[in-house]
Amino acid sequence: MATSDVAALIPQAKQFEILARRAADSLSYGTDFSPSLGPGVEYLQSRPYQIGDSIRAIDWRATARTGKPWVREYETLRQIPCYLLIDTSTSMFVTSHSVSKLQTALRVAGGLALACLDQVRPVGVLGIGETDIHVQPTLRRDTIMQWLLQLSATGQNETTNTGERIRRLQSALNSMTMLILLSDLHDPSAMPAFKLLAARHDCIALQFRDPAERGLPATGYVRGMEAETGMQVNLLGAGTAVDSETVIQPLRRARVDHMLIDTDRPWLASLRQFLRHRGANTRSAR
Repeated sequence: MATSDVAALIPQAKQFEILARRAADSLSYGTDFSPSLGPGVEYLQSRPYQIGDSIRAIDWRATARTGKPWVREYETLRQIPCYLLIDTSTSMFVTSHSVSKLQTALRVAGGLALACLDQVRPVGVLGIGETDIHVQPTLRRDTIMQWLLQLSATGQNETTNTGERIRRLQSALNSMTMLILLSDLHDPSAMPAFKLLAARHDCIALQFRDPAERGLPATGYVRGMEAETGMQVNLLGAGTAVDSETVIQPLRRARVDHMLIDTDRPWLASLRQFLRHRGANTRSAR
């Protein structure tokens, strides 16, 4: 990111990081993000003491039993990297509330990023709108925060490239990765691409919804225009089960954990519970 870009974001950077830190502090408490998460090290074996070994590593039981100094060796658990896939297409800017879907998604992403970094889990960022933003997984907090802020400054007339970006990322992933998709899932190409990722990786889909998208009671059919394609569509005003039929069930069949987040409702406690629940399920499945 250019120095001028960073400088332009400084006024909002402090407030954003405060919000992200509050979310991270809550999400980190008792939460497992993936099956690989656990204690920092696991006991592997004991071996004879060698000059230069730390006294703190001494295995006192083995030392007392043999009469010679032994040290304990630990196997560090590998923290798989986490990618935040953030939708910046036009529909994410549409809002009937004080906070847009993109603003909410970035607040969620900031909290998740800091929580992962607190657990020494590298974090990457991928913009899946028109703006080509791709940050390789890193442990540098300032890098991640800068790029999340940069995503908030993207244009409001971006087409959706979710499916294409996900497919491109998939070909570059050589090892197990955790991928968190933050989107309103308006792009039909997103679902097949993300389901393919789930065959090899640990995937979560966080779907964001504006209050106006919950339905227009007692209005019957409404004619409108899709923000990203310009196509005219007919919407049924009374609430329908579209989310369940076209999003939730296919994701569940692909073993992708899904959560719907309404921009006008508190989401932190629900997200914490969602992550804790999936963590418990992965532990019990081992």
